[in-house]
Amino acid sequence: MFHWGKWKKRMGANSSSKRPVFDEKEDVNFDHFQILRAIGKGSFGKVCIVQKRDTEKMYAMKYMNKQQCIERDEVRNVFRELEILQEIEHVFLVNLWYSFQDEEDMFMVVDLLLGGDLRYHLQQSVQFSEDAVKLYLCEMTLALDYLQSQHIIHRDVKPDNILLDEQGHAHLTDFNIATIIKDGERATALAGTKPYMAPEIFQSFVSGGTGYAFEVDWWSLGVTAFEVLRGWRPYDIHASNSVESLIQLFSTVSVQYSPAWPKDLVSLLRKKGRLHCDPTFELEEMILESRPLHKKKKRLAKNRSRDNSKDSQSENDYLQECLEVVQQEFMIFNREKLKRRQEEGQSEAGGDDASGDGDGEAEAGGTD
Repeated sequence: MFHWGKWKKRMGANSSSKRPVFDEKEDVNFDHFQILRAIGKGSFGKVCIVQKRDTEKMYAMKYMNKQQCIERDEVRNVFRELEILQEIEHVFLVNLWYSFQDEEDMFMVVDLLLGGDLRYHLQQSVQFSEDAVKLYLCEMTLALDYLQSQHIIHRDVKPDNILLDEQGHAHLTDFNIATIIKDGERATALAGTKPYMAPEIFQSFVSGGTGYAFEVDWWSLGVTAFEVLRGWRPYDIHASNSVESLIQLFSTVSVQYSPAWPKDLVSLLRKKGRLHCDPTFELEEMILESRPLHKKKKRLAKNRSRDNSKDSQSENDYLQECLEVVQQEFMIFNREKLKRRQEEGQSEAGGDDASGDGDGEAEAGGTD
C-alpha cells in the first residue's frame, strides 16, 4: 500500500537542499519532473503522479502516445482539449498547468487530486450521504455555470470524470469531447457516454432538428447525482443500446425516486487522506507496459541512434508526416509562467499609478 504521508515526510527531509534550478527561458519538459507512480488509465492516455523538481509541487501528468493517437484518429480531440484547458481556470475544475511534448508522447500536467473519482467510490460500495451529494451538486453547478460563461459544453459529465480532493470537494475533469459554441450556435454531434447523454443529443442525431446546447450537461449531472445516491442509474442504458431504442425508452419509462429522499432533492433532480486508485495501474505500467515512462530516456536515445543510422526515407511516410504535423501543431502551455507575468504586470501598473504620471496610467489601463 502506498503511504502518501510517509513519502512526503521522507522527500521533505531528503530533497529540500538539492532542489535544481532551471532556466526560466527554457520551456518546461519531461526532465523537469520526477515520476513517482502510475495512478490511472483513460481513453486518451495514462496518468501518473509527478513532482516538479524545482518547486517540489505535486501534479498529475497525463501522457498520450502520438502514434496511437494518430492511428485512432484522436489527435483532433487532444488538441481541442488543450485549446480549452489553456483558456479556463476554476476552483472546481481540474486545471491545466503545463503542456509539452517529446518524440513519443504529448503531456498534460494538471492539478493532483488524491480523493479518487466518484466511480471508484461507487465500485467500493461507498454510501454517500445526502449532504455530501448536495455539496457535489453545488460545486459541479458552479463549474458548469463557469463553463457555460466560457461557451463550453463538457458533454461527458459522469462519476468517472468527477474527482475528489483530500478535503472532499468535487472537481470536473476530462475535456476531450468538450466543444465550444458561440452566438446562438447549437451542437449536433453524437458525443458523450450513452447512459449519461440527454435525450436531445440522440434526437438531434436521428432527425437533425435544432441540435443542443449547455442544458445537456445539466441532464448528465442529474443522472450522476441519482447514481451516486442510489447506486444505480435512473435509466437502464448501456453502450450497446441503439439510438432509436433510447429515444423510445425516454418517452415510455418514468424515473422512480426513493421515498426516503427529501422533497427538495427530488425536485432538483427532476429539473435536471489516502490515495484512492486501482493499484493495478501501477503494476501495468511497471510490468506489462511495453514502453514504460520510467525508461523513456534510454528508449529515446536508442531511437535517435537508430534513426541516424538508417536511410532518411521512412518506412511509413504517411505516419511520419502525421507525426511531424503533431510536432508542429502541439500547443505548449505554462500556467506558472503566465501567472508570473500577470503578477509582474499588476506590479508595474501599481507603480505607474503611484507615480502620478497621467500617461503611464492611461497606458496601463489600455493594456488591461
